[in-house]
Amino acid sequence: MKFSLSRFPIKTKLTVATLIPLAIGIVFCFLAGIFIVNTKMSGQAQEKAKTDLNVAREALRQELSRVNDVVRFTAALGATAPAIDAGDRTTLATLLGPVRQAEHLDLLTAVDAYGKVVFRAANPLIYGDLQNGDQYVARALKGEVAAGATVIPVSRLALEGGALTQRAKVVAGADTVVAGLFLKVAVPVRAPSGTVVGAMCGGVLLNNNNALLEKIKTAVYEGAGQRKEVGAANLFFGKVRIAGAGPATANYPAGEKLPDEIYRSVLLGDNRTVERTFVSNDWYLTAYDPIRSLQGVPLGALYLGMQESNYSTGRSDLNLLLCAVVFLSLLIGVSVSGVLGSRLARPVKELSMLAKKLAAGERNVQSNIDSRDEIGDLAGSFNEMSRALNEREERIIELNRDLEKKVEQRTAELEENNRLLLQTKEELLRVEKLAAIGELAAGVAHEINNPMAIIRGNTELLQLSIDEDDPNREEVETIFAQVKRVERIVTNLLKFARRERREQGTVQLNGLLKDILAQIGHQESLDGIELEERFSPKVALVSGDSGQLHQVFTNLILNAVQAMPAGGTLTVETLPGLDEETFQVCISDTGVGIPAENVNQIFNPFFTTKTTGTGLGLSVSYGIVKEHGGTIEVTSRPGFGTSFSVILPI
Repeated sequence: MKFSLSRFPIKTKLTVATLIPLAIGIVFCFLAGIFIVNTKMSGQAQEKAKTDLNVAREALRQELSRVNDVVRFTAALGATAPAIDAGDRTTLATLLGPVRQAEHLDLLTAVDAYGKVVFRAANPLIYGDLQNGDQYVARALKGEVAAGATVIPVSRLALEGGALTQRAKVVAGADTVVAGLFLKVAVPVRAPSGTVVGAMCGGVLLNNNNALLEKIKTAVYEGAGQRKEVGAANLFFGKVRIAGAGPATANYPAGEKLPDEIYRSVLLGDNRTVERTFVSNDWYLTAYDPIRSLQGVPLGALYLGMQESNYSTGRSDLNLLLCAVVFLSLLIGVSVSGVLGSRLARPVKELSMLAKKLAAGERNVQSNIDSRDEIGDLAGSFNEMSRALNEREERIIELNRDLEKKVEQRTAELEENNRLLLQTKEELLRVEKLAAIGELAAGVAHEINNPMAIIRGNTELLQLSIDEDDPNREEVETIFAQVKRVERIVTNLLKFARRERREQGTVQLNGLLKDILAQIGHQESLDGIELEERFSPKVALVSGDSGQLHQVFTNLILNAVQAMPAGGTLTVETLPGLDEETFQVCISDTGVGIPAENVNQIFNPFFTTKTTGTGLGLSVSYGIVKEHGGTIEVTSRPGFGTSFSVILPI
């Protein structure tokens, strides 16, 4: 007995077969779990970033609210309105100077009802310039409170004081930003009567204002119970970072620029954006929110970033836990599969031993396995097979006797098939003979021309010699008519055999068809037939035999007329072909049409449905068109008419 190295016990195969779907399911669940954990953690991280961004936005709004409260309080002081109305700069210096210092405002300015600066707390020596073009001042002079972000250019920063100009300066590569991004508030100053006598403006410069960003960062991260060093907060004016606070301030220097895709999304697209960014040798989950002007135009962006490692630790722990669960499940599955494999393999081994006994020649071998599953069914089938085997051996002897009878029967059938084969060969020989007869008929027809010419000449002489009232005159005319009919048949046979020589020339299709239509009435009655001529001026000359083409179109037109015994419409049309190298002639009628079973036979020689026809007209026409390098096509609907299309090269 030979054993193969690749042979495995049924127990092992059953165990493996049980484990494979289990392993596939476990692997699928493991991958799905990792995907769900990563997706869920990433989703939570993005939601956390959006929440942090809302907190940062609120912190920035609180700073603006603080400035608003200070400016409104200063504008509401009893001495403020009279001092602005009177232009009392001394009183305004006493009121505004301490407030600006105490509340850490970068600008605090009073203007009169005409928008002219009365007093600047940040630069008292400069006053008298008009600010009624400032949108914040203009709104305040109308009695409204204006608060938001704005940009003050370098020319106006110089009026507010040299210190602000230096603080606003941010070096961004080869460029230098000197315009200032401010949180600005303007409120109306009213006299006791309620009349607006001026406006009070205050603001905080955001350029290089790292203290404010540190405050925002603290509100976002430390306020949520997180470590301060895990996150960063930055402020951008246009594409340039103008202030920042992070785990290490040196890692967030002013002057760095936004990536182009972030700039397009946040500032140009006015969208809040959350994404992953590699900053200072670590991955950050970053969020951007546009900072808008009073008109809603994005001026800059507020940035928050948190180290991704804060989320990856928890994600790694969950993945390790998932791996442990999967490994434990696989271990339990292997143990259970081994036990089940042993139980299932036992009856299979028993059946294997019984099969060997049966193969050795032992009969009436029976299995005692009794289980209500496929193994039990297999044991029952084995017992049935053992019983059937004895019956089969007895039947084999009987079948051998029947086999001899069947061989004799098959031999007789083979002889009959041979006879049919010989008969088929004879039929093929008949077909070949018919083809030869066709060629012979063409030769005979050619030879008949000479005697027929003599017969016709003598008949004509006989007609001349017999009087009109002679009783034999009718017989002579009958002979003459039959001679002409024989000549037509001979002519068609010769044409079918293509014995005529083609005279090459140029043919004007439109003119040829007009000549045929002018003469057709002499050959066939056109009563009740309406003729439509559609000749395209673009159809010009074709190369060919004018006489042969005349015969083709005459035959097609005569067939169309004869197909309309009750009248109808005959249409003759010329038009350019589908390409620039051909012209097309269409001859259509509204006659009886051609049955579908005859359409494929009409070009066969001697096929005709007419009682007086020879069946050679269309076959001759087909041959002429083919010799001219063209094609002829037909479409027909019984009861509606037929259309022939002849396509010829130019």
